[in-house]
Amino acid sequence: MVSKPAPDSPPGSAGGTPTRRSERSRRAIFDAALALVGEVGYDKLTIEGIASRAGVGKQTIYRWWPSKAAVLLDAFTADSDEDYAEGLPDTGDLAADLKFVLRATADEFNDPAFQAPYRALAVAGANDEEVSRAFVGRLLEPGIRVYVERLRAAQEAGEVAADVDVRVAAEMVLSPFSQRWLMRTGPLTHEFVDTLVDQVLRGLRPRG
Repeated sequence: MVSKPAPDSPPGSAGGTPTRRSERSRRAIFDAALALVGEVGYDKLTIEGIASRAGVGKQTIYRWWPSKAAVLLDAFTADSDEDYAEGLPDTGDLAADLKFVLRATADEFNDPAFQAPYRALAVAGANDEEVSRAFVGRLLEPGIRVYVERLRAAQEAGEVAADVDVRVAAEMVLSPFSQRWLMRTGPLTHEFVDTLVDQVLRGLRPRG
């Protein structure tokens, strides 16, 4: 996992007392990291570059984070709790709800400002087990969980067969989506999302 925050860590972390100045510095560092990874790519992203763009000393960053991957991970996941707080919509129509959310997700994944840090973290995670575990625990797993909860509600309502493993079902929806985007096997379109949802749900419906 990414190292635990030091006692003088930035606000929002486990340690330290939040101050207006440290919060401004933290936000400036996050903004700088996200902007720079889009401009120069992950390989050329450096702590020194982030510090210079943020207007802070590099030792400030090193006190709070052990690596550029840790900075980028915190920057990218800073507001993720808010994103998942309400879960997926539940209108009583599972297909419509999944298509609505996945269409919006496709639009987000096609946004260059989102793509750059996400792909950088995927690369970093492929080469660093601690980064990968942190990324999964803080971003991917909460995302899967809201799909599991929505599918479980649909199962209780009779839209999904009682013997379906809803965790596996959630991954059946999300994995092809992620694979297409990460490997660029095809365009991530609303049409693809709709087809994906329809085909997955065809296998999850109650029989008879």
